[in-house]
Amino acid sequence: MVDKSEKFSWLVRVGYFSRAILYFVLGLVALTSASKIAEGTNGIFRAINDFPGGNVILWIMVIGLVAYALFRFCSPLFDIENQGSDGKGWAKRIGHAGSGIAHIALAYSAYQFAGRDTGEAAQGSSGGGGGGAQEAASGVLSMDFGGTILGILGLAFFIAAIFQVKKGITGEFMNRISGQAPSATRWLGGAGYISRGVVYTVIGWSLFKAGFMSSGASQVKTLGDAVASLAGEGFIFTLTAIGLMLFGLFSLVLARYRIIPDLDSEAGVPKFRA
Repeated sequence: MVDKSEKFSWLVRVGYFSRAILYFVLGLVALTSASKIAEGTNGIFRAINDFPGGNVILWIMVIGLVAYALFRFCSPLFDIENQGSDGKGWAKRIGHAGSGIAHIALAYSAYQFAGRDTGEAAQGSSGGGGGGAQEAASGVLSMDFGGTILGILGLAFFIAAIFQVKKGITGEFMNRISGQAPSATRWLGGAGYISRGVVYTVIGWSLFKAGFMSSGASQVKTLGDAVASLAGEGFIFTLTAIGLMLFGLFSLVLARYRIIPDLDSEAGVPKFRA
């Protein structure tokens, strides 16, 4: 019988596998298809849907991205990776929460695409790639203190971006990876984290402007939209796209070699493996 800890571990690994597909395709689409990357997140999922068995892949991604998001939400709730409760620890845990929110949004977009047949997917992707995120942002802005909520979420993405770049430079992410991982893992992760930090900064800025500068919900960017917005930045765009492909390969390594916190079978909450 598979215990809770093993089920939890496998779900998280499916999450890393889904993340690998997402980021590799994102970088590949950015480098090879200007029309699809201009569609933002929809362009990514349309490209995946065009693969043989693409709809099945999308459903796997829905499950995996939700699992990965829940794994990230366990950080602020249970501190499963022992970040601590000081200022630095909470900054990292809030950053993980921001990552969780982002991947829930991506899972929802994948779900919308997976639920369509090929014709509907092609037709539906002709609209803006960030429609769902923008509708959600518009709903938040209509609430009392909604602008403050979006602005704070933007700050959470800024914090996450800082830690992404720091991880890439210092290589501290290797502390959570098995020593049996390939030797290239360090530089794959380094390039990938720095590139993701660039993208998180763009997303954070769009949320910050929508919340605190009244730029409107239409300016809120998803992952694909953020990459598309860099398309006119020359080598920055190219390096970011390549880095995201490398981050996809890095995530594939993590799907196999990431050290996953154990799930306490009695308490029902994760606990980091010593």
